[in-house]
Amino acid sequence: MPNRIMIALDNISKVYGSGSNAVTALKDVSLNIPQGSIHGVIGLSGAGKSTLIRCVNLLERPTTGHVSVDDQDLTTLNRAALNRARHGIGMIFQHFNLLTSRTVFANVALPLELMKVDRETIRERVHPLLELTGLSDKAESYPAELSGGQKQRVAIARALASRPKVLLCDEATSALDPQTTSSILALLEDINRRLGLTILLITHEMEVVKSICHRVSLISDGELVEEAEVGDFFTSPRTRLARRFINDFLELNLPQSLRDRLLSDPAPDAHPVLRLAYAGDSISTPLISRLARDCDIDISILEAKVESIRHRTLGLMIAELVGPAEKTREALAYLDNHDLQVEVIGHVKRND
Repeated sequence: MPNRIMIALDNISKVYGSGSNAVTALKDVSLNIPQGSIHGVIGLSGAGKSTLIRCVNLLERPTTGHVSVDDQDLTTLNRAALNRARHGIGMIFQHFNLLTSRTVFANVALPLELMKVDRETIRERVHPLLELTGLSDKAESYPAELSGGQKQRVAIARALASRPKVLLCDEATSALDPQTTSSILALLEDINRRLGLTILLITHEMEVVKSICHRVSLISDGELVEEAEVGDFFTSPRTRLARRFINDFLELNLPQSLRDRLLSDPAPDAHPVLRLAYAGDSISTPLISRLARDCDIDISILEAKVESIRHRTLGLMIAELVGPAEKTREALAYLDNHDLQVEVIGHVKRND
């Protein structure tokens, strides 16, 4: 990826209201997004994701901090200059926001009309965008005649009409079924590759991050709590919240019967339950069989899954180490010396 920074958020905060009614939506968030990259921002509902992305084009003006896009500090611009700068920032939304009384062609043409572009230039711009988004045969259709995926394609074409350098996606696939989501993500990835467009998207869907993002930021309670390359985020999460997202995404959970018996603190007659994450070469290594043999311990695999994420292979496993306390400690030390992440989820009494 090019090193030039296309989007720079410098210690932005956003506070709604004042005094005792003040609500802080963002707290000193700094983020640098390179030109030509696809960057995802993920978090739970109410984490501040939508506020963050709307601060990028100043639909929400930060209370403090600076926002720069393409080396231009938007927070210093007057209204006219800001409107001009926004021509370089496209945006698509969860619910499409199409005008029902206008055809597909007219919806895509709308930004150009507002920019007072002449009709011939509009035709020259809109038809290639309809072709790019697979809508050439829908130019004279109306939104009511389109599927959800087709409506989002219209919204994408409209966002590209002004030839932006940045595309903001606000939960762009949340209203779509899984198959349609996949086609929209493939389209966004194709646009990123063909046009060199910098894409910032917010989502609560890990599948979106896994599928097309190069880098991901995790936001919680208005704060940026973790940022990493997508492969590293999935294979080496640093925070409990990141691990929760990944576990939920991979549906790798303890059986309820075991969860009910789980002890937070080890007892003398208990053995550990582990969550193991391993990637790359370690996946092809027979680590579990070696562990059982070298440490003379039994291993019960409760759940396991292997995923391919951004050309990297990720394996996840939940397992019990069954044996004397000395042997389980030896096994944990053995695992710590290998290229994988080990988390002790809890302990279960051996005599249960």
